[in-house]
Amino acid sequence: MKKIPCWCLFYLLVSCSLALAARDDHFSARPIAQKGVSLFRIGYMEGGPYVDYQRTLRGTVAALGKLGWMEPLVLPPTRDPNETKALWDYLADHAQSKYIRFLKDGYYTSGWNANARKQTRKSVLSRLNGARDIDLMLAMGTWAGQDLANDRHHVPTIVLSTSNPLQAGIIKSVADSGFDHLHAQIDPTRYERQVRLFHDVIGFKRLGLIYEDTPVGRAYAAVDDVEKVAREEGFEVVAYKDVLDIKELNLAYERLVKGITTLAPKVDAIYMTVNRGMQDDKMKSILAPIFAYKIPTFSQSGSGEVQHGVLMSISQAGFKYIGVFYATTIGKIINGAVPRYLTQIYEEPSKIALNLETAKKIEYNPPFDILLSADEIYEHIR
Repeated sequence: MKKIPCWCLFYLLVSCSLALAARDDHFSARPIAQKGVSLFRIGYMEGGPYVDYQRTLRGTVAALGKLGWMEPLVLPPTRDPNETKALWDYLADHAQSKYIRFLKDGYYTSGWNANARKQTRKSVLSRLNGARDIDLMLAMGTWAGQDLANDRHHVPTIVLSTSNPLQAGIIKSVADSGFDHLHAQIDPTRYERQVRLFHDVIGFKRLGLIYEDTPVGRAYAAVDDVEKVAREEGFEVVAYKDVLDIKELNLAYERLVKGITTLAPKVDAIYMTVNRGMQDDKMKSILAPIFAYKIPTFSQSGSGEVQHGVLMSISQAGFKYIGVFYATTIGKIINGAVPRYLTQIYEEPSKIALNLETAKKIEYNPPFDILLSADEIYEHIR
């Protein structure tokens, strides 16, 4: 009997895995007329307030309206851009739908408190297994994803807005979540592309990186991806490590400023990572050391921070596009798809956002091709 080459076996395994993961993609993402079907009840869980969570929720709700799962609904502005509870309550009270219902008492948050997280996880799992009055959980962010990515319940769960669900241990592989009830969107090369783009544009030799040196902190900041690009492109990563994933916003902000102040004289650019210290209303003081040393910056989070003074990032339009992906996934699950067997890979469009006032402050003159390729250009710092 002829021996099958190892590379061939590997190819077959990968092909089978991808085929398995996409097995239910044929399900419709739009409502299908069915008689006697009760409303699909949706719950929500997050680790704590964060600006991307609100943006992701808004994008997903808008897309659900366009797909026909609910009447189009414009969510009102909130006093706190990081907080989602007010939006969820508004959804529960005002969403009109023949198909879905947002449970007002189905909202859970731990407020970035590690002790509260244990109780929140216990409460949610108890409800999912006991009352069984939730048909779908939206797990927003890494904490929530980790807490529901297990076999301690079997309620369909979509994990949204995670930096890297694979590195965070939420899913087993890019193609397979590992649990029939679980789905987590992943863009395997998202942060690699960001750092490569930043390096191509600026050409830095020493890149500053601030993060918490824990498995979750490294995943939030995409440390492995940054280090991979650094090896391939030949630049040095200058790290500053501190505990940032904490409840106290002011303390997280102070620690972030200390890190930036320490790094600014030592690097030629800084990759502004996702962390609790990055707060829009404090961005002026956060960026003060950066402007003093004329350091180019790139926001890992997106163009919301570019509006507040970070030099560049990926366009904010990504929240609209990713919202369509999440809403499509929700629609297919309502129509009978198994979460595990839906495609998890979604790559955001690589459109640049650029702040011209920041460019002037750091004496950076954007080349014409960069201006031409920018999808969002801000002339002033908000």
